[in-house]
Amino acid sequence: MKQNTTSYKVRQYLMFGGVGTALFLCVVIVPFLYGLYLTFTSWDGVSLTKPFVGFANFAAAFSDKDYWLAMGRTVIYSVFAVVLINIVAFALASLVTSGVKGQNFFRAGFFVPNLIGGIVLGYVWKFVFNRAFVAIAKAAGNAAAGSLLATPNGAMFCLIVVSVWQYAGYMMLIYVAGFMSVSKDVQEASLIDGCTPFQAMKNVTIPLMRSSFVQCIFLSITRCFVVYDVNLSLTKGEPFGSSVLAAMHVYNQAFTYKNYGLGQAEALILFLVCAIVGVTQVMVGKKGEVEA
Repeated sequence: MKQNTTSYKVRQYLMFGGVGTALFLCVVIVPFLYGLYLTFTSWDGVSLTKPFVGFANFAAAFSDKDYWLAMGRTVIYSVFAVVLINIVAFALASLVTSGVKGQNFFRAGFFVPNLIGGIVLGYVWKFVFNRAFVAIAKAAGNAAAGSLLATPNGAMFCLIVVSVWQYAGYMMLIYVAGFMSVSKDVQEASLIDGCTPFQAMKNVTIPLMRSSFVQCIFLSITRCFVVYDVNLSLTKGEPFGSSVLAAMHVYNQAFTYKNYGLGQAEALILFLVCAIVGVTQVMVGKKGEVEA
């Protein structure tokens, strides 16, 4: 009887979850394991043989100054981008849940940038920074105005601006759900007790929305640490390689310079750094959650 029950559960799982499991294995698990194997080889992406080199690629990765410079830029970019994304997203969510006229239209409008692919988004904003803003500056009387993308600090600033514009609308939806999960009775009780709207937001609403902050910050961190498409189409790592982020460096190492083993080793290190930061943030954030 027990064997029949187990067999039934297996057949039921294969019927409803078999396809999804197979796709997950083919798209995620198998490529990850193959990439892990490549970290121990010196494969160039073309040869039929993959010479085994042990941990030499990891040693090379830790001594690759360009990689760690790119990692440093990624950390700086992620810190500014994550903070600004969540500030803007929270402000937008507060606006579209305040009862303002046409708030559903604004929700849809703020979310639209997230639907645009990163490559297209980068080229659109590249035109804006190189042509539109320069033309406006010259029309205002600054004849020597140049593109922000032409300077190292300006290029990083542009990357941050575009990332905030792209991701804030998506994070806004999570904050909207957080605002809607906070009981109106609790908010009204705080106002009756003498709190100002700002104090009610700070001491009542935000603590009850902690899970929304944890989710949004985690998603922001993981997206910013591995950003590549916007980096490629907006700056291509220029000027003079000053805006090459970690994901672009890993891609160049593997597919441009044909050092697949080293590229995979650096990609694994990037994955571990991103995972450690993200999981630590979630664990710390979950400890302080409160319930209404």
